[in-house]
Amino acid sequence: MKPLEQDASEFHRKARVLIVEDEALIAYTLEELLVEFGFEIAGVAGRLEVALDMIAMAVCDVAILDANLAGVSSAPAAAALTKLGTPFVVVSGYSAAQQQDLAFGDAPRLQKPCDIERLVESLRAVLTHHRASLLQ
Repeated sequence: MKPLEQDASEFHRKARVLIVEDEALIAYTLEELLVEFGFEIAGVAGRLEVALDMIAMAVCDVAILDANLAGVSSAPAAAALTKLGTPFVVVSGYSAAQQQDLAFGDAPRLQKPCDIERLVESLRAVLTHHRASLLQ
């Protein structure tokens, strides 16, 4: 492995992920799988208010946002993350056409149920892009 690749791998492995997901079983499964992929779990928020509190405390390096939290859009969490410059990936059971709230910007969007390897790839991509923007 080249030094730069090793550095990037180390960067990803230490990344703290905030999971914003209202379905407890999905959140728990994500926690377990992301740990297996070398991520640290910064926390889990099943409600928007909890997510906003955790984001305000800057507990994460990257986040996974369920687009809809028990009928409430997670767009305010996306806005808070964007304001802090924290990258995120949006996961939703709704198609992009069904999501009327466009407040998620250019964040990658994955359809539920999503493949864990695709989710991990998306997390690593947004972290790499974020890191590169910090170095400029």
